[in-house]
Amino acid sequence: PGAFSLSLAGFIEEPERKYCFECATEEQCQEWVEALRKASYEFLRRSLIFYRNEIQKMTGKDPLEQYGISEEARFQLGAHR
Repeated sequence: PGAFSLSLAGFIEEPERKYCFECATEEQCQEWVEALRKASYEFLRRSLIFYRNEIQKMTGKDPLEQYGISEEARFQLGAHR
């Protein structure tokens, strides 16, 4: 009950690397799983899209424009909602 594993696929060096975690309590396990989920690329990408849209609603300006991000890149950010 106080353990979980994480498999990472797609790395050339180690295509099927697996990490095993053991926690003192089930609650600690859930905290770790949530922290790892929030650190994932997909979670961060979705957060960027959400906050970009919120800023644009509030200011009327795309906050990524000042960094020279192209229309094509902006389209890719919004493509996987």
